[in-house]
Amino acid sequence: MKVKITLIVLLFSSYLFSQEYTITGTVKENGTKNALEAATVFAETLKDSTLISYTISKDDGSFELQLNTNVTKANVMISYTGYNSKKRIIDLNKTNIDLGEILLDQQTQELEGVNVVGERIPIQIKKDTLEFNADSFKARPDANVEELLKKLPGVEVDSDGKITVNGREVNRVLVNGKAFFGNDPKIATKNLPKEIIDKIQITDTKTETEEFTGKDSDSEEKTINITIKEEKNKGHFGRATAGYGTDDRYQLNGMLNMFKGEERFSILAGKNNINSSGFSMDEIFDMVGNSGRRSVSVGGNGSFSVNGLNFGFGQGITTSTNIGGNYANEFSDKTEVTGDYFYGGSSSFNDTKTSRENILPDRRYFTERQSSFNGDTDSHRGNARFEFELDSTLKITIAPRFNLAKSLSSNRTMENATDEDGALINESQSRSVDENEQQSFSNNLDVIKRFGSKGQFLRVGFNNNNNVTDGSSNLNTLRSVYGNNPSEEEVDQLTKIDNRSDTYQAEIEFRQPIIKNLFADLEYRYNWQNQENSRIVNDFDAASNGYTDFNADLSSEFTFKNIQQRSTFGINYEGEALSVRVNANYQNTEMNNNDRLQNLEFDKDFNNIFFSSRVRYTLSRNKRIRFDYRSSVDIPSLSQLQPIENISNPTNIVVGNPDLDAALSHRVSFNYNNFDWRSRSGMFIYGAMNFENDKITRFTVTDDNFIRRTSYTNVDGNYSANVGASYGKQIKKDTTYTLGWRLRLNSGYNNDVSFSNGVEFTSKNFSLTPRLTFDYNYKELIDIEPGYSITFNNTSYTLDNLDKVKFITHNAELRTSTYWPKNIIWGNDIVYSYNGNVSEGFDKSSVFWNMSLGVQMFKEKGTLKLLAYDLLDQNINTRRTVAEDYIQDSQGTVLQRYFMLSFTWKFDKFGGKAPQRGGMRFRRF
Repeated sequence: MKVKITLIVLLFSSYLFSQEYTITGTVKENGTKNALEAATVFAETLKDSTLISYTISKDDGSFELQLNTNVTKANVMISYTGYNSKKRIIDLNKTNIDLGEILLDQQTQELEGVNVVGERIPIQIKKDTLEFNADSFKARPDANVEELLKKLPGVEVDSDGKITVNGREVNRVLVNGKAFFGNDPKIATKNLPKEIIDKIQITDTKTETEEFTGKDSDSEEKTINITIKEEKNKGHFGRATAGYGTDDRYQLNGMLNMFKGEERFSILAGKNNINSSGFSMDEIFDMVGNSGRRSVSVGGNGSFSVNGLNFGFGQGITTSTNIGGNYANEFSDKTEVTGDYFYGGSSSFNDTKTSRENILPDRRYFTERQSSFNGDTDSHRGNARFEFELDSTLKITIAPRFNLAKSLSSNRTMENATDEDGALINESQSRSVDENEQQSFSNNLDVIKRFGSKGQFLRVGFNNNNNVTDGSSNLNTLRSVYGNNPSEEEVDQLTKIDNRSDTYQAEIEFRQPIIKNLFADLEYRYNWQNQENSRIVNDFDAASNGYTDFNADLSSEFTFKNIQQRSTFGINYEGEALSVRVNANYQNTEMNNNDRLQNLEFDKDFNNIFFSSRVRYTLSRNKRIRFDYRSSVDIPSLSQLQPIENISNPTNIVVGNPDLDAALSHRVSFNYNNFDWRSRSGMFIYGAMNFENDKITRFTVTDDNFIRRTSYTNVDGNYSANVGASYGKQIKKDTTYTLGWRLRLNSGYNNDVSFSNGVEFTSKNFSLTPRLTFDYNYKELIDIEPGYSITFNNTSYTLDNLDKVKFITHNAELRTSTYWPKNIIWGNDIVYSYNGNVSEGFDKSSVFWNMSLGVQMFKEKGTLKLLAYDLLDQNINTRRTVAEDYIQDSQGTVLQRYFMLSFTWKFDKFGGKAPQRGGMRFRRF
């Protein structure tokens, strides 16, 4: 109680002794008097250069800097890229201060590669890059990059570590312009400490070709580049954690990073049985894995993945072991090398219980299913990347990758079906043991040549993907039918699988300038794929006491060839404000399948013409609007085409359809984005519609004994639409407090055509979700993050015996972190969930609460922490799934309440300066 009273007193005192000021002026170029839009204007304290406030000039060069501070004097600085900055000391003796015209002189570049570093600029807006100075945004001393990102205007980081910038998702995080452990953004943001960061640079995600040639980005996603301070770019840092808790829960992990100029080496390792990746430096909740918050009532997912390595098979509890290393270097001859290796081992188990109401056009029936799963995996993944910039116009990239994975799993299942009167119609039990080994190697070669300075270029690419899969499956099933024609069928068979797949792709891309900013783009792609799959099934023979009875009906030995050619012609206009692209595509796909055992051969030939277009208009530095039209072709998969029975589920036999056509989809979307840096407020609006022709859909027929037979067919009439909007604002009072809030609204509509026991019907679903979140921080002593969302869901069907489904879900959350008294860290993460769609047999609501209490010691190098996971013991993992022809409730194994005591030790040593090579380069932007 004393802590709370002290914090309240401190909060109110900040209001009592601070004043509001407004500083105005106009930024222009000296000589021409041209207005300078997006100049940075900021105020700092004289005492310690603490950032008070900042703003950005408007298109006419005018600005309005709002201050809320208790200082009497401040440094006001005006900065613009390519111009000399200006600084003034301002007496805050009146509430409105007009600086008049501020004239900036263009910088004179005297020596190439020499950078003149002036005053600290909190934010700079360049042509396609937004750059933040890390030191201008205060965070607690032990914060990681993720915590720093939360302080930046327009940047959001959710509870799962997903990053968005003005509503657009970040899909790549680089360190000094190079990949950091592949493409998983969380490894960098959760492990790099804020204190070593110099700049945070944000730009549109670009392909290799777009980066090197200057071609406009076609992505709607963002890339973050983290640059390391020069004085921190030589040394090492890391941390190690060990924890043990109730129910024999444990976690061990560590990470080491070494920097030496352009050379970087990192290694990480971990082992735990709490479904955690183990790569987080979060001092509060780093022990909580993927079955943590938000798993209640929506299903706990015990598996997780890191850069393509999967830990676990799905739901359940996973014990994982991982180790990885990453290396990056840039040499003086403009050669870059990056590479990493990951090993992942896991052991998972999961018991599930499922109740399903199956809805047929003329009747209903009910199934109960119980299953028990155990599985082990061992995975190795390595990749490298070599970039050779032979001169300023020629670049060669080679990127090999390999994967090796072994798995062993067993699954036991019992299922029964009853009619509407409760009479038992059939029951089955099955046991399968599967063992697989998969090896793959791929390589990508790109050669890009630029011609002149007008945007002309030629790119030639080649890649291959070679896969080998060997495995076996021992299946034992017993199915009993008690209906009109009682029967009993037992299957005991061993299946050997030997699959080979080789894919080679060559492509050429050429851009020819027509007039200024207008280009013609040509692209041709040739893809050749060959699969040789052998599936030999032997039934158990009692006479020989072995699997020697060859099953010709279920065995197959086929060769599958797929040749696909695509030609693309496009016209692109890439102006400063307006960007327009129109592409026409012709695609030919030839398939040939020859099964030697089944004496089956079929050929498929698909010819498709489709278009895409994009219009992007930049209204100002802060506003952008985009329209897109995309069409795409979905070619049937081999399993959907092959008319060979899959009897792994004895009550649902699946067989392919060789007469399937390719599906064609059309998507129209728009996006409006606006962030006002002056008021720290932003909004985005988006919408999309999707139409599908010849969609590939399951076609299931159920007989009188409730035995299902499933195949595939093409249907028309499927379409969907979604619309959403978001508005957020941040209020900052110098270094005292920051308050941010965001309101989101998402809605969707789906019209799906399906089949129920061979009868076509349509389902229509509408959903609406408003969500409101807040984020309050007071002097880096306390963080409070409340949030609430409600979802309205309405589904109707064209079949008379299918009832409308209406339900509401509520989710409320509260996350708090306090760092006071000194060296005490207290965290709470509380989620309340109410699911109106769960049946009466399950709890509709629950409260999930994680809590941790940490003590920093040994000059804040060590942290002793006690974590309480699921403090109220309500992680029940119930889920209801409503599909076109069934309603299903399920419950599975999840992590339940445990307590864990852990100790974390952090270490670092920096010294010297990075060798000078013309300044740290970030060529990707």
